Amino acid sequence: MITFYRKTTGAWRQRSFALLTPESVVLGVLMAVVGGFLDAYTFVSRDGVFANAQTGNFVLLGVEMAQGKFERAFLHIPPILAFILGAAVAETFKLWQGKRLFQAPGRAVLLLEMVLLLIVGFLPVEIPNMFITIVIAFVASIQFSTFRKLSKWNFNTTTVTGNLLTTTKAAYSAIFIHNQEGAYQAKRFIIVLFSFLLGALVGTISTSNFEAKAIWIAAGILAIVIVLFTTSRES
Repeated sequence: MITFYRKTTGAWRQRSFALLTPESVVLGVLMAVVGGFLDAYTFVSRDGVFANAQTGNFVLLGVEMAQGKFERAFLHIPPILAFILGAAVAETFKLWQGKRLFQAPGRAVLLLEMVLLLIVGFLPVEIPNMFITIVIAFVASIQFSTFRKLSKWNFNTTTVTGNLLTTTKAAYSAIFIHNQEGAYQAKRFIIVLFSFLLGALVGTISTSNFEAKAIWIAAGILAIVIVLFTTSRES
């Protein structure tokens, strides 16, 4: 919790706000970095399969089936199914929100995601790439399903297409209609877009250097998010 003081009508008034909430820009930035990282990690080191971008998996499935590369095409099916399972688990967390352990489903999701990524980093190289991709697709899905708001706007932490469209519309509104809220929105979404790109860059470089254990970097970012999340809630 950050506290500051603002002078109003001759008096200093205390005002506070949480550093991290389920809809904060800080959370959106950190989760976008993780989203970009995970896609780069699986694409570079796990048979060129996307963990987050299921649109890409559907397209590659169709293309490779049309080319008669059925064995290659079927590699894209398990991540799609894992993504569906992850979405179902995220919805279950929301239904259990009244229970003590799941009163804060966002933190429960972050903890589950972090633990699974830590485990992936410990797995031996003999483990098939498909198994790793399935785990990461599952993780990406629960992240996608749980964190859907940036301030008051819908956004996506695991892909950029929708965010790019929102950014363009907001920037257009700011430039041509002189809409201040559009400018405010565009700035924040631009930050998120570049955060995803940063995650992809870091994911590619770290995976090339550290191979499977590079995934611990994403787990470390999630650990930071959990600490900030908990501190904000307790303040």
